[in-house]
Amino acid sequence: MRSRTYRQRDLACTEYTLDVPLDHSRPDGERIEVYAREVVDPAKVDADLPRLVYLQGGPGGKGHRPTSRSGWLARALRDFRVVLLDQRGTGLSTPANRQTLPRRGDASAQAEYLTHFRADSIVADAELLRRELQGDQPWSALGQSYGGFCALTYLSFAPEGLKEVYVTGGLPPLRDGADEVYALTYERTAEKNAAYFDRHPGDRDLCARIVEHLRHNEVQLPTGERLTPRRFQTAGMGLGMRGNFDGLHYLLEEAFVDGVGGPELSDTFLAGLAGAVSFATNPLYAVLHEPIYCQGVASDWSAERLYAQRPEFALGTDTPFLFTGEMIYPFVFDADPALVPLRDAADLLAAKDDWPALYDPDRLARNEVPTYAAVYYEDMYVAREHSLATANAVGRLTPWITNEHEHDGLRQAGVFGRLLDLARETP
Repeated sequence: MRSRTYRQRDLACTEYTLDVPLDHSRPDGERIEVYAREVVDPAKVDADLPRLVYLQGGPGGKGHRPTSRSGWLARALRDFRVVLLDQRGTGLSTPANRQTLPRRGDASAQAEYLTHFRADSIVADAELLRRELQGDQPWSALGQSYGGFCALTYLSFAPEGLKEVYVTGGLPPLRDGADEVYALTYERTAEKNAAYFDRHPGDRDLCARIVEHLRHNEVQLPTGERLTPRRFQTAGMGLGMRGNFDGLHYLLEEAFVDGVGGPELSDTFLAGLAGAVSFATNPLYAVLHEPIYCQGVASDWSAERLYAQRPEFALGTDTPFLFTGEMIYPFVFDADPALVPLRDAADLLAAKDDWPALYDPDRLARNEVPTYAAVYYEDMYVAREHSLATANAVGRLTPWITNEHEHDGLRQAGVFGRLLDLARETP
């Protein structure tokens, strides 16, 4: 393992780069790199502090990039050395994207490679890193969103590596697959739409006007591809984040300008929208979003199939406009330049029906690792029904159920502090 230490403002940082097997069942086979950054309060560099590994949301999200002690990190640094892991394929770990994946060969080879980028492999990477840093001593884990999914995989297959676990907005269904997930998240997305248009009632007609304009005009995003009504509809992905909810309104309010030929979509709007609907910075999110729910079954493009069964989301002229949410559709692999080269591999992953298990429900029922989880009652991305069922199915798991926060509640310093308090209060 290679390392480098430096100071960054009010943080002491150490970077680690570790070679790990691509396929952990073949430790002598091909290897890739995994990167992590450990941050410590400079006043406590020499203190004997325990480590907390932060499991990032996603899939396909790189580790948190701190610029100062703020939010949840400020609270964590009072008690921990915080290890920020770039999950395999992201950040400074060996990247997996449209530029690197073609080096694997054809679509079949790319899809096979990507089967090793789910939670089970991420957990195995984390275990190798833990042993390098502290031998047999277990560490604590904090999982945000998909990071919580990884934490439950960790508890299933390597609980000996964990001292305690904290989860925010990320208790996954243990047995249900993608169809059951999207059946509920479409419901939550409709509810968030209702809340959004109640707050910004004029935006519904504005969105209908944008859709109509896109039907009759060739409009290109700054990245060169055509903007279609369905691509515009996916701009609702952030509606479940408190930090993004009103940002969509501010984007929409500058949608039109009066051009030479009449109203047209403004460059300001198109540039902002391009950032909202592109997967250039996190392509694995699109490629693996449905496979992260698969255990022994194929996703078969679940979100697209269920979309056809949800007439309230149809873009008909007589249907009030609704944004979609955290769903990935096949058409984005034909539209987004960051994804077009990965379309065939994504199709193969959607058809794969022999995915291994990500959780061990029996072992989780006997879990002895203290686990504390924030369940956001109105979460648009991780349905409360699944989270509460999992909370009841996992031993030694203490839930905190709240409607005071959205899915990005961890950004508020008090959320992690509340879970730490819950750990101290629990016998």
